[in-house]
This record gives sequence, structure tokens and C-alpha cells, in this order.
Amino acid sequence: MMESGPLTGPVPTDGSADGTHPRPAELSGVPAKPNPAAANPSNGQIGGTFWRRFTFRRPLVALILQRLGLSVGLLFAVSLMISGGIEALPGDFATTYLGQSATPQAVENIRKDLGLDKPWSERYLSWLGGAVKGDFGTSWASKNSVGEQISKRLGNSLFLAFFAALVSVPLAVGLGMLAVQFRNRLPDKIINVVSLAAISLPEFFVGYLLIMFFAVQYGIATFPATVYDSMSFTERLSAIALPVATLVLVVLAHMMRMTRAAILNVMSSAYVETAELKGLSMFRIIARHAAPNAVAPVINVIALNLAYLVVGVVVVEVVFVYPGMGQYMVDAVTVRDMPVVQACGLIFAAFYIFLNMAADILAIIANPRLRHPR
Repeated sequence: MMESGPLTGPVPTDGSADGTHPRPAELSGVPAKPNPAAANPSNGQIGGTFWRRFTFRRPLVALILQRLGLSVGLLFAVSLMISGGIEALPGDFATTYLGQSATPQAVENIRKDLGLDKPWSERYLSWLGGAVKGDFGTSWASKNSVGEQISKRLGNSLFLAFFAALVSVPLAVGLGMLAVQFRNRLPDKIINVVSLAAISLPEFFVGYLLIMFFAVQYGIATFPATVYDSMSFTERLSAIALPVATLVLVVLAHMMRMTRAAILNVMSSAYVETAELKGLSMFRIIARHAAPNAVAPVINVIALNLAYLVVGVVVVEVVFVYPGMGQYMVDAVTVRDMPVVQACGLIFAAFYIFLNMAADILAIIANPRLRHPR
């Protein structure tokens, strides 16, 4: 709007007179001064501009790279916490190894041989540099390479986790779909009661129950679950039957209940009601329409439980005396073999972090709204 002033003629009333809202150049007739920042938007912001353009053009790749960078940073932070936590523990390996009757000179010699007399930061950086290259050092107790010992134990743990996942994941998804198909009826109620009972029992208690019934009373299962290189494949499967059954019972209930909840959440959608009006069977509606759209939360739950099968298997391995990573770590903690404890902790953390990262990536791929965020 314009008002007539007493001396200067029309005066703008929209605030452009005092410079708070300058008039556009095309209205005022005065050519605008060139803006170097506008002419060269990347000036001083090369990295940020490149990343914004890359995110706009390749959103899926950008999200994957972000998740990967966060995972690597988190793994570095975990390694720092593990090393710092071990350093804060009272006592040391030299005192434990030599016993209470050891002389101070003998303890000092052991500490010097192991490098414990050096500053913590120097020891951490040396260990981290070796860990990046796959060299976790030498075990203080056995004087063997930690990497070689871990490769054998890790193979046993992954063998156990693989067959536990092979049984539990399809069974959990199938039972979840079955509970949705017969929701609020007898099969659904039985599945819910059994799953709640399984969740309430700790894994060591489930393991001891299986040992008591199937190994002690009926003698149809192997205990302890010992495996070695010369065993055949069928003998290995027979040896891990009870540990696999324990892990399946522990993780099955959680995956099944989350699958049921995710599918039920989708069943209230309009397209599911349309499929019901078309006369499709309930099983076909669940399998063809509801389950594929509930895959993102199900993938997250499965990934968390797969991480547990590798990371949380410590208790099960100790109960069944299974020669895996968990048993190896417990033995190392007992004698304060710190290189082994650090290596096992870092590997467990890496599995947990990167399985969660894989779940995030799969959830992004499965959900178009996450692939193209606004």
C-alpha cells in the first residue's frame, strides 16, 4: 500500500522505507547487485552442498552410507568403553596368575613383559591398531594367538546360531500368521499362553529342564554338547540338539508375538477390507496382502533376535559346556585374560551393531516411505 507524504510524495507503508523489506529490483527499476554467495552456492559449503545433492539424487544410497558411518562410529565407542571398563577393574592379570604368595618383583616382571606398565592410552591405541588389521594379540594365559582361537570358537557359535535361526524364524512367522488367522479363538489363545510362559522363563532354566528330561531321564539327547573337528555333520547336529532347542524356545515367543502384532496392525487397512469384500480366504489375505506390508517391523525383530543368538548365547554355551565364543569369554574373565575379553567383547558388539544396521537397511528397502523421505 502507498500513502502520500506531505513533502516526498508517495511513501511505501510495507516496511520497505526503512530497509526491513527491500523492494524487488524488477519493481524498483534499480539493477540488483550481484551476490557472490548466490552465484556460487558451494563457496565455503562444498562438502555440505555435495552431500545434499547426493542425498537428493541417491536417497537410498545416502541412507545406507549414514547407517554404515554411524555403525562404525558406535563400534569405535564400544571398543573405547570395553578397554576403559577393563582398565577400571581392580587387580590385574599378574596378581591373579602368580597368586597371593607372589613377590612384588615377580609381579612387576610379569607386568613389564605384558606391557601393563605402559599408559592406558598407549596400550589402547596399540590394541585398536592391531584389531583393525585382524590381529587381537596373544592370550596371556595360553600364549596362543587370540585370532586363531577365536576363529575356531566363533565358527562353533555361528553353527549353533544358524540352526537355531533356521528353526525359529520360519516357525515364528508361521505361528504369528496362524494366530492372526484364528485371532481371539482357541488356537490364538493357546499360542499366546505358551509364548508368555516361554518369555517368562530364563534361558538357563529352560536349558536345565531340557537336560533333566531329555538327557538324564530319557537319555535321547547328548550332554554335554561337545563338538570337535573329527565329528561328522550328523554327530554335530545331534550334539547341538539341546542348545538349539533352548535358543529356539527363548527367541521364538518374542518373534511370534511381534509378527502377530505387526500383521494385526495391517489388517485394519482399507485394502484388507476390500480383499475381504471380494471373498478372498483369510489365509490368502494374510499371506498375499497383510504380511508383505508388515515386513519392516518383523525384519527388525528378527534381526534383534538373530543378534541375540550370537551375542546372548553365552549363558546357553556355559550351561551345555559348548565350546563357543561365550564359553571362551567366560573362561578368559575367570583368569582375567584381558586380550581375549577385549576381542570377544568387540566381536560381539560388531555382530550386534551390524545386524541392527542390516535390519535398518532392509526396512528402508521394504518401505518406500523410508526410501523417499520428505
